[in-house]
Amino acid sequence: MPSYGQLSQLLAPETTVLLTVECQQGVVGPDSALPELAREARKSGALANVARLVAAAHESGVQVIHAIAERRPDGRGANRNARLFHAAERLPVQQLTGTAAVRVAAPIEVSEEDFVVRRLHGLSPIQGTEVDALLRNLGCRTLVVTGVSANVAVPNAVFDAVNRGYTVVVPSDAVAGVPSDYTPVMIRHTLALVATIATTDEVLGALGRPRRTRVRPA
Repeated sequence: MPSYGQLSQLLAPETTVLLTVECQQGVVGPDSALPELAREARKSGALANVARLVAAAHESGVQVIHAIAERRPDGRGANRNARLFHAAERLPVQQLTGTAAVRVAAPIEVSEEDFVVRRLHGLSPIQGTEVDALLRNLGCRTLVVTGVSANVAVPNAVFDAVNRGYTVVVPSDAVAGVPSDYTPVMIRHTLALVATIATTDEVLGALGRPRRTRVRPA
């Protein structure tokens, strides 16, 4: 784990952006299209930790970007070149533009200063979206990546950010995937090779926010 000094240097508010990945009602909310992932995000405390990080970012002057995956009702422009996309078309809850499914999920709070970036295609919150241009215009040097899932979108975000020259910090307990034992293995053996891995409390401490003892939800 990085030292407090190292994290504090990486997470200077004026050059840091917090990215939440697919933390939307149709993915991690009570009526999720992916109930197993939604349960894991809540049971593990990952979603609560994302909310804590967002609240701290708002108070610390760190810019927040919420990356949302959605599709048009007619499906135009959406990918169909992988099993994942075909499976998504058959899910009972669709991530349709303008519906509740593509709103940021509680307990995460969205402020007027936040950016909400919506994509209609692909697997990555960064590739082919507005995120990279926004990061550059904001003077971002360090990107904090949180959200779901550890299986697909989060690794895509980390790799894309690193390939574009950003330093990435991943709060390991603010990321969720399925099955539950996959996420720590993926973080340890893959993301740790290219990103700085920390805990939510360590990131909060580096941002000058008090730590607290987290009680894992039942």
